[in-house]
Amino acid sequence: MVSPVHPQAHAQANGLQLEVKNLSHAFDLGKTSLPVLNQVDLTLQPGESVALLGPSGCGKSTLLRLVAGLEAPLSGQILVDGQPVGTPDPSRILVFQDPTLYPWRTVWDNVALGLQARGLIKTQRERVDAALAKVGLSEFRDAYPRQLSGGMAQRAALARALVNEPRLLLLDEPLGKLDSLTRIAMQGELIRLWQQQRYSSLLVTHDVEEALLLCERVLVFSNRPARILAELKVERPYPRHRDDPHLVELRQQALELLGLGSSW
Repeated sequence: MVSPVHPQAHAQANGLQLEVKNLSHAFDLGKTSLPVLNQVDLTLQPGESVALLGPSGCGKSTLLRLVAGLEAPLSGQILVDGQPVGTPDPSRILVFQDPTLYPWRTVWDNVALGLQARGLIKTQRERVDAALAKVGLSEFRDAYPRQLSGGMAQRAALARALVNEPRLLLLDEPLGKLDSLTRIAMQGELIRLWQQQRYSSLLVTHDVEEALLLCERVLVFSNRPARILAELKVERPYPRHRDDPHLVELRQQALELLGLGSSW
């Protein structure tokens, strides 16, 4: 089983513990099945941030969906704080690459969706304002999605997740469609929010540098059906710098594992 880097570092964290044990999954294609995950084992300690890095289509996003409870695995176990994952739960929130904001709702109303669905909005409206403040969108509470930049829309999507006070944030390429400058700014925002809230975090990304800058560990996956090829421990404090020799060395290792060692 893949183990965490610094178990003691997250003793006071708000996040949950995640255990994935011998997990395999396949897509039912009618007459055939398509294997996606192959005996994946990993552990995420409370408050830890881990990146999942691998080829496109290898099964990383599927793993997030299984952890979120949106699908049931073919075999193996997923445990949160020692309990099997069943249906989706507000403690485990999945943030997608697209902000998926409702265009007819204001930013405030989009962020409030989770509380409204749970019947909590009348008594806990202040949580919406608090979530908007955390991502720097208080002044845009009455704006509509069409009035937001790409980065601002993604901030709104993060606020919609944070309003539920998740203990595990599942991030599926959340910055993949942003321009380079906005992406750099949002990377800093993700680090700030994680350090402030101390939730556990699983980040799917195809960007090796992003994985090393944001997370404490990077799990490198094989081609489909995905298995974990290696664990890279990022033993650097925050904030990190792209030209740090340790990060440069880890980046080269990751690229070699992905078959791209000669490309850099």
